[in-house]
Amino acid sequence: MPTLTLRLPAKLSRDLTAASKQARLTKSDLARDAIERQMRVWRFEQSRARAVPHAQKLGIFTDEDVFRHLGIKTN
Repeated sequence: MPTLTLRLPAKLSRDLTAASKQARLTKSDLARDAIERQMRVWRFEQSRARAVPHAQKLGIFTDEDVFRHLGIKTN
């Protein structure tokens, strides 16, 4: 597994140390989990940015529009 070295502000470093002790996980495990979560958010945002123009061409602007387009009743 490749290694990544980070410089953290002092407060973030203290918070990470405290969280790792409380969770009984290594700081690396917590940092890896945080990066994985952020990458999932980033991939979702990228997918959404690509999908929105296509949805808007279909008249889909809101969650309700999605449900209506899919034939899902919300009430």
